[in-house]
Amino acid sequence: MPPITSYCKAVTLGQLAPYHTTYHDQVYGFPAKNDDELFGRMLMEINQAGLSWDTVLRKQHSLREAYANFDVAAVARFQEADIERLLQNPGIIRMRRKVEAAIHNAQQIEAIQAAYGSLAHWLDTHHPLSLEEWVKLFRKTFRFMGGEITKEFLRGAGYLPGAHEPDCPVYEQVKQHNPPWLRAKGS
Repeated sequence: MPPITSYCKAVTLGQLAPYHTTYHDQVYGFPAKNDDELFGRMLMEINQAGLSWDTVLRKQHSLREAYANFDVAAVARFQEADIERLLQNPGIIRMRRKVEAAIHNAQQIEAIQAAYGSLAHWLDTHHPLSLEEWVKLFRKTFRFMGGEITKEFLRGAGYLPGAHEPDCPVYEQVKQHNPPWLRAKGS
């Protein structure tokens, strides 16, 4: 089997499990449709920290279920009993700092929604920023959003280029959805 040279090539060559194909072909790099979807993508990236993406994709359905279908308002109301419930759930990543970050970030998103109407509008208002500026903004606003997590969240949501290689068939599909990184270039 040839070595994996990129995520796109590994998926195309069938070197990764089928759930990678679904994520690569239908989610990664495509603009999110609403704030709950953006929040879900943020949670996935937070939970990946220190683990493989494979682990997170295998647990994505359990994560969605455990975190109220990624409903921002519902997660923002989670209390200590919910934290304990999540820490006992073997279907998710059970790290207290990640669980607490999810709740804090949902609360931050609610504050952003109150001020900007939506997380998506907040992101659009700040776009385009350099990666360094994005990281600074995310660290100031959210928890557990370091440089790599912020970069991958923004790539996955279409705010930074690089989710797909130009020769990847999905690259053209993403471009058809006019992601923010493409709009920034005036293309």
